[in-house]
Amino acid sequence: MKKILIVDDEDCIRLVLSEFLKNRGFTACEAKDGFEAIALFSSERPDAVLLDLSMPGMDGMEVLSRLTGQDPSIPVIILTANGAISSAVQAVKLGAFDFISKPPDFEEITMRLSRAIEKAQLKKSLARLSNSLEASFARYLGKSPAIKSVISQVYKVAPSPFSIIIQGETGTGKSTLAEFIHNLSSRANKPFVRVDIGVIPETIIESELFGHSKGAFTGADRAKKGYFETAEGGTVFIDELENTSAQVQSKLLSAVEQKSVYPIGTARAVPVDFRLIAATNTDLTDLVRLKKFREDLFYRLSEFTIHLPPLRERTEDISFLAQRFCDEACAELKKKPLEINDDAMELLMQRKWPGNVRELKNVLRRAVLLSSGEALGKDCLTEVLDSASDSSGAFHGGSASAILPLKEVSSRASSIAEATAIRQALTLSGGNKSKAASILQVDYKTMLTKIRLYNI
Repeated sequence: MKKILIVDDEDCIRLVLSEFLKNRGFTACEAKDGFEAIALFSSERPDAVLLDLSMPGMDGMEVLSRLTGQDPSIPVIILTANGAISSAVQAVKLGAFDFISKPPDFEEITMRLSRAIEKAQLKKSLARLSNSLEASFARYLGKSPAIKSVISQVYKVAPSPFSIIIQGETGTGKSTLAEFIHNLSSRANKPFVRVDIGVIPETIIESELFGHSKGAFTGADRAKKGYFETAEGGTVFIDELENTSAQVQSKLLSAVEQKSVYPIGTARAVPVDFRLIAATNTDLTDLVRLKKFREDLFYRLSEFTIHLPPLRERTEDISFLAQRFCDEACAELKKKPLEINDDAMELLMQRKWPGNVRELKNVLRRAVLLSSGEALGKDCLTEVLDSASDSSGAFHGGSASAILPLKEVSSRASSIAEATAIRQALTLSGGNKSKAASILQVDYKTMLTKIRLYNI
């Protein structure tokens, strides 16, 4: 039962309103002046207030100011005489939900109270959801001003129908951000389909994206829906967009503009309803300028662009994320929770983290595995980081010519040396796996397989 605070200096009005509201399923508490109203507001926590403007001692305007100062979420409806409408309008401007003229129409009071309480509850629910989402964002990405700026952009663009490009280095959390956008959109209850272009063999990528008919090619013994049809009503997220071929780019443009796809082996367009979010670790404007990416597709997809900054540009997030990853690793490994001591945290804060959040997480997991004390100390982290440097080669000033082709590395040395070469190439290429594959003189698919094999 919703509780209503009735504030009026006239006993008969309070009595009549109280009895009427009780008969309509509300509970009521009464205050004969502003001082009593403020006290009851604090102790009773009503769901709404009926407030007379004209009262001796403390007038309704002052009471309104005090009540909204305590809790602006509780709606206040003003009761006013016909001759004081302008004052009631002013009260609404100062925070009142609505006003009703005296003598009040009781049915009107019931309707307006119900509407006011419903709107207030919706507002509180949205605020709780917003706080929950911000906490979720922070948990996965951090709390720095840079991430808060990203979150602000997400809130603005998520409800829109815009196509989005998320730009950021490898390991910054682009996939996580795309899923947040989907969950905040009107498509949240529909599929979120993740497509990693890098892991799909080029020979079947069109079939995977757009589908095929039965008999379209050797081995196509049945018709198959592509990712766009699978995502009907939802969101398609394409990771590593820069690695799509010219032919795939052409079909992507057609799908986005016409909202339809042509499965391989058929001339019949299949209508599809989807939103496209793409991620890239490359500045696509450079590829457009070099004629390696379609300009029309770029402008069609970049209706809104979000830049996800690397970890080295938001060092405030390192301590928060490091402790979170430490806690998760302790839970995963069934170890007693560990605090990261000050010296160890300083070591983490000084590192550049070329692998970004993903690298930080991997380092903390290994450190927790190796730890034996009550806290995670500098010595343990130094051991892990030195090991990572030995295998990844803190390779900052080298050149592509200094790295052996991967076939030579594989035939000459152990898997550690192979992993070292891959990490060096990734560092040299700024995390761009396609460029790293070119440096190592291997195809892109082999590069990805090795990255997963060595947990890079």
